[in-house]
Amino acid sequence: MRRRPQLSDEVASHLRSAIMSGSFRSGEFIRLDETAAELGVSVTPVREALLTLRGEGMVESAPNRGYRVAPMSGSDIDDIFWLQGQLAVELALRATDHADAGDLEILAELNERLRVRVTASNGSAASSGAPDVERIADAEWCFHREVNRIANSPKLAWFLDTAARTLPYRLFARDRQWGVVAVRSHERLIAAMRAGDRGEVVTETLVQFEDAAARLLAHRTQVAEAGPETGE
Repeated sequence: MRRRPQLSDEVASHLRSAIMSGSFRSGEFIRLDETAAELGVSVTPVREALLTLRGEGMVESAPNRGYRVAPMSGSDIDDIFWLQGQLAVELALRATDHADAGDLEILAELNERLRVRVTASNGSAASSGAPDVERIADAEWCFHREVNRIANSPKLAWFLDTAARTLPYRLFARDRQWGVVAVRSHERLIAAMRAGDRGEVVTETLVQFEDAAARLLAHRTQVAEAGPETGE
């Protein structure tokens, strides 16, 4: 499991997701008191989170007014996913060079765990509308962490992990079809790694980033058209 983040990290993650998904719009002010009350925390971790996001270019400081969401275009989102895709491709290729039968078996087991969770959540969502977001997101994260471990390139993996913080993973994990696409892509990726098919490794690595970017852009468009009350 992932290391338990600091409270300010959790707040920053929540705000990143809200900004990326369009719940907070470009130019909108993020109020410390309102955000703290919504999340059930003091204003201190909210202030620390906003300082972090300012350093990442996701919010801007307005003198005597607080913090507002920085402009973000469709091209910006494409660039974010392009960068992550390039890093992930290099790691997947290195993993292909290093992977043995045991490594591929572990990847298959992790993907099966994801498949079970996606299938179960899709079934529950059909009746209750409540997919198990955290368990799905964690299973997906564990699969890619294992690919990065096999690649044996910790610095490159760190850069990818840092870039991936912008992803609104709850938004994706709630999407029934996103999980199905992920599982199938993982299956093909494992097969390509086993066969040493580097071209297919590149293709299947990029599939998920391209799919996620398209889903996020579509969601942001839907939120913008629906009006200010619709969130992530």
